[in-house]
Amino acid sequence: MGFFRTLAVIGAVLFSQLSTADLVIEVTDWVKDPTKIAIVPFRHKGAAIDQDMAAVVAADLARSGQFEALPRDAMYSSPSAADEVHFRDWRALGVDYLLIGRSSATKKRVNLEYELFDVHRQKSLIKSRVGNLNGQERAIAHKVSDSVYQKLTGIAGAFSTRMLYVSVQNNQANQQLYRLILADADGARARAILKSSEPILSPSWSPDGKQIAYVSFESSRPAIYRQVVATGEREKLTNFRGLNSAPSWSPDGKRLAMVLSKDGNPELYVMEVATRKLKRITRNSAIDTEPSWLPDGKSLVFTSDRGGRPQIYRVNLLDGVTKRVTYVGAYNAKASLMADGKSMVMIHRDESGYHIAWQELATGRLIILTDSSLDESPSLSPNGSMLLYATKHQGRGVLAAVSLDGGVKFRLPSPSSDVREPAWSPN
Repeated sequence: MGFFRTLAVIGAVLFSQLSTADLVIEVTDWVKDPTKIAIVPFRHKGAAIDQDMAAVVAADLARSGQFEALPRDAMYSSPSAADEVHFRDWRALGVDYLLIGRSSATKKRVNLEYELFDVHRQKSLIKSRVGNLNGQERAIAHKVSDSVYQKLTGIAGAFSTRMLYVSVQNNQANQQLYRLILADADGARARAILKSSEPILSPSWSPDGKQIAYVSFESSRPAIYRQVVATGEREKLTNFRGLNSAPSWSPDGKRLAMVLSKDGNPELYVMEVATRKLKRITRNSAIDTEPSWLPDGKSLVFTSDRGGRPQIYRVNLLDGVTKRVTYVGAYNAKASLMADGKSMVMIHRDESGYHIAWQELATGRLIILTDSSLDESPSLSPNGSMLLYATKHQGRGVLAAVSLDGGVKFRLPSPSSDVREPAWSPN
């Protein structure tokens, strides 16, 4: 798990064989009585496009676990304009909402006009237009999904976001090739933005989504790098002797919290990214690791075994005052704060294994969200409703997601190998 990974980095890093193939969505748990929606194939004219945008929207909403899309072969008609909609037909099919659209394309650009209806009230809820470059049809569809999801749930959608994850693949010489993969939130359009014959760990997004930080062993020992997502431009930020690990961006994007053992013991440091000036935060003979920022940027939570076993602590960056945060269970690690700063998600171990858990800071109330036994690396969606994590399924490493109420769950396995270390983008 996360804390023991720090120990492993100090010694040796071992990974399973991984692949960079697109991830496959497997929804495993829905909310009770999901909302029924019909998403009619969008009528198209003009230049050819590569994607069935209505199918992408249907997959997005189904993946949320809160919607059930009507199968196309069950539809009585395929309207693309309001005057073609016969609400009685859709009511007869048990549909609550109806989404229709018309797309047009040139060789350079694609536009989509879409409209969402409340079938029972026979009322238009959304009528809008979205466009993008030809070849970016999935991006258009994800924006429509975000719009529909927010309108019907009151929660901002996260379908247009992206994720990072790490994979490892054995080449023909049976040597491991590590890749840092960037993909859409649904696992599509996966591409490697870094390849290395040495391990890559702990990807972390800057708050504006334009940069990432990660740990790479390409210089024979762990070093922290910063990389611009759009251009691939990268620079090495640290390469001290010993441990350089667990980079975490501050809420303003100007600082990175990290773990360094350059002075002999793994301690927390904060770096001013522009100047690379370092400030040491912790001084303890225990292992302090996995820093994560509070939303106000004034404190960090982190994992430490200073009490004998891994637990979550909070340190004030101004005065260094440190307090223990977790008391339930013998193992709690890898915490991330919710946007309101009032609760966090983390790895929690009980008698059945390692799980993703949620804890309220003020009361210590803890809720276990997952029932698998080898969960790690939780990463929150920007809307705070879901989180990605790495786990094991049928003996293989997969990514999975769970809603914060535990009601919606899905897996994103690679068709042929293991994946891990997910990081959900902020936007």
